[in-house]
Amino acid sequence: MDNVECSSEEVSSDSSIVALQSNSSGTQVNSKVEFSKDEEDLIIRMHKLVGDRWPLIAGRIPGRTAEEIKNYWISRHSSTSQ
Repeated sequence: MDNVECSSEEVSSDSSIVALQSNSSGTQVNSKVEFSKDEEDLIIRMHKLVGDRWPLIAGRIPGRTAEEIKNYWISRHSSTSQ
């Protein structure tokens, strides 16, 4: 799985995000992105402080991208904020 591209289809599961990804041959594969309790707490606190500034939040969590943080937030908190 050298060349993996994320699609926009995602499903939340417990403390993780399951993203459907396509490898270079076009086959879709599930890739689970798990967040620790500490990461979840930090994301919630940072979101209260800076809002939807995903790159800023991701900069505080080593190894996380803004896209992972945004997808986590949307999958976990979008229904509660409506």
